[in-house]
Amino acid sequence: MRFAGGHTFDYILESSPATVKPEAHISNNALTVRVPENEILQWSTTEQVSISAEQILDDGDLLKILVEKDFACLAPRDGEDESDMFPNPTQED
Repeated sequence: MRFAGGHTFDYILESSPATVKPEAHISNNALTVRVPENEILQWSTTEQVSISAEQILDDGDLLKILVEKDFACLAPRDGEDESDMFPNPTQED
């Protein structure tokens, strides 16, 4: 994502065999959410819509993590790139 002044912010969803439960980290203008490999596989290949978790931060605060599928729109919209979206479950074949 690009902002004024050439600033960027990246969102990274990462599948990790070493991760036990979903976790999030922010560094260098990037938010990385790591999810266990088996959980990502199930989420991406089934009708499951979201992955949610809670993470205790270093200061004791609670971070709620929610990853949801981005479904294609039912009606095309000008300028919308839907190339990496999940098929809309209400779309008729």
